Amino acid sequence: MILLYIIIGLLASVIGALPLGGSNIAVINTTLKQNAKQAFKIAIAAGIAEVMLSYYALHCNMVVKDFFDNNQWLQILIAVLLLVIGGFLFLKSNKTDNNDNKKQSKLAKSKYATGFLLGLLNPPVLIYWLIVYGIINNNDFMLTLKSPISVLFLFFGGVYLGKILTLYLYSKFSIVIKNKFKNINGVINKVTGVLLFIIGIAQFAKLYFI
Repeated sequence: MILLYIIIGLLASVIGALPLGGSNIAVINTTLKQNAKQAFKIAIAAGIAEVMLSYYALHCNMVVKDFFDNNQWLQILIAVLLLVIGGFLFLKSNKTDNNDNKKQSKLAKSKYATGFLLGLLNPPVLIYWLIVYGIINNNDFMLTLKSPISVLFLFFGGVYLGKILTLYLYSKFSIVIKNKFKNINGVINKVTGVLLFIIGIAQFAKLYFI
């Protein structure tokens, strides 16, 4: 019975990680521009951030949801940043120079930080986990910070595995694309920019029309 908690954590994490977000896009972009090894660094750090967010949601419960509902400027700021970054990437020149390898080397060192920050600075994920805990606790599987350590360990272990597994599959899918299409670096920035732009618009739509 107790082992079901790792399955619940894993499934909940996979469902939450499937929609295209910052960490997903970073994994796809890094796989295509560099390699799967560098992308997996993002996944590892993003998994840690996911566990922290899910733990914080369990700790704060409805307080966090009320905070974001009452401070929409945070959601607006995130949406604006997504639009700006998306527009920058879409309009970015495709020209390359001899400094590209040096830049990629520096970026490679920050993959863990990139994955962690993209995973952590994600209010919708925090709201998602609040909803998940509401569903869990409305059924036969009660989960609180007072639950046995073994239960919490299995659940958050499942959360971590679910996150990195989903991002790993995104990376594998990107490799398939990379092997079929050559010299697509110019397209990558535009596709990434469009995706970020769409996410930003969706964020605004959720705030004002839903």
